[in-house]
Amino acid sequence: MTKVGNVSSLFYSTANGAAPASELGLDKKGIVKDKHYNKDSERSVLIASLDSYVLAKNHGIDVPYGALGENLLIDYNPYHLQTGAKLKIANVTLEISQHCTLCKSFTKIDAKLPKLLKDDRGVFAKVLVSGSIKEGDDIYLL
Repeated sequence: MTKVGNVSSLFYSTANGAAPASELGLDKKGIVKDKHYNKDSERSVLIASLDSYVLAKNHGIDVPYGALGENLLIDYNPYHLQTGAKLKIANVTLEISQHCTLCKSFTKIDAKLPKLLKDDRGVFAKVLVSGSIKEGDDIYLL
């Protein structure tokens, strides 16, 4: 187990967009209280890196945290991880299930954003071990 980073911010999806949270409860159906809960376990947790926001900012696009649809915003870049890689955060174990695809809805923020973040938006994970995650929790690569 190797420490790779920390959780910077947490969000859950609502009908009105992303809502910040100081703690998220997760089980095998996803993030409790999230509008996507119990819909697709392979895509139940979206993890984004602070690097995505830095990339956007470096191209003149100021995007508020949570705007990329992430549930976990972390200070580690997981985009190189292969499907099946596992992360342990607090008592939760997540498995990377797929990389995010291009999201055309980002054109509402800026016309350049979808193409800019096409390989740098985030990764989806499924929950292997239930528990809760808080801001500041350590992230370990298993």
